[in-house]
Amino acid sequence: MITLRSLRRLLRSTSGVAMTEFALGAPFLLMAGLWGTETANFALVNMKVGQLAVHVADNASRVGDTSTLQDRRIYESDILDTFIGAQIQGGPGMTLFDRGRVIISSLEVNASGEQYIHWQRCRGALQVESSFGKAGDILPNGMGAPGNEVLAQDGDAVIFVQINYTYQPLISSAFVGTPDISSIATFTVRDDRDLSQIYQRDPALPDPVQSCSTFSGQITLGSDGSVTSSSGGSTTGGSTTTSGGSSTTTTGGGSTTTTGGSTTTTGGSTTTTTGGGTTTSTGGSTTTTTSGGGGKGGGKGGGKKGP
Repeated sequence: MITLRSLRRLLRSTSGVAMTEFALGAPFLLMAGLWGTETANFALVNMKVGQLAVHVADNASRVGDTSTLQDRRIYESDILDTFIGAQIQGGPGMTLFDRGRVIISSLEVNASGEQYIHWQRCRGALQVESSFGKAGDILPNGMGAPGNEVLAQDGDAVIFVQINYTYQPLISSAFVGTPDISSIATFTVRDDRDLSQIYQRDPALPDPVQSCSTFSGQITLGSDGSVTSSSGGSTTGGSTTTSGGSSTTTTGGGSTTTTGGSTTTTGGSTTTTTGGGTTTSTGGSTTTTTSGGGGKGGGKGGGKKGP
């Protein structure tokens, strides 16, 4: 039974003061430490996004074949290599293309002397579009934020890069949230570049085009040099992905998959296979198969084979 004397002795006791003070102050100290760590990480990621924009713009302004006989050509594979470089520099913890989007634009001067975006290439699953224009847009004042536009010189090009990235908290979104980070960078093409188009190194086996209508995630490199996209990316208006000798095309609701010469069609699409391919059709599709040069065939409902 607690007596009055015991209560008085407890009130005069100072043996637990330090422990009590620590228990009261620890939550605030821990909160301040976590908040500071999250804020520092946000500043680091913000700086990294800015460096990535400069990195991509610099590389995209340098890519292409080197030749003394003709202007330097750029290829779709060069654009893909530039995106792969950005992903590597961002690091595995950033997952740049799963949480962000990189947009590369070529600002040039058209035949009428107007500034315009000749071509544009994009990569990333973040559903955003360029804030400064799309391919084919005429930009009378140049490209960039109002008052800070850049201009291309006649016969030259300016590479304009925009990166949007959704911040991924290190500890918790309660501290700084998940804000969108954006950065832009521009570089003038240093060499005499062939500005007519972006070429394919092998037209018979074209490299995938990093279309701005496609929202794809991280790039995975196979041991054989093949390139595939991580799951979670979406496609609008149709896309093409090539991996080794296979390709997958999605358009509307139908899909076509080609691997080593074989084709499978689902969802009411139409497929043509040449070179000894095998075709399977479901959902009322029409299929034509040609082997060794020749013949046409068609059908409805179950699909008929031509001679």
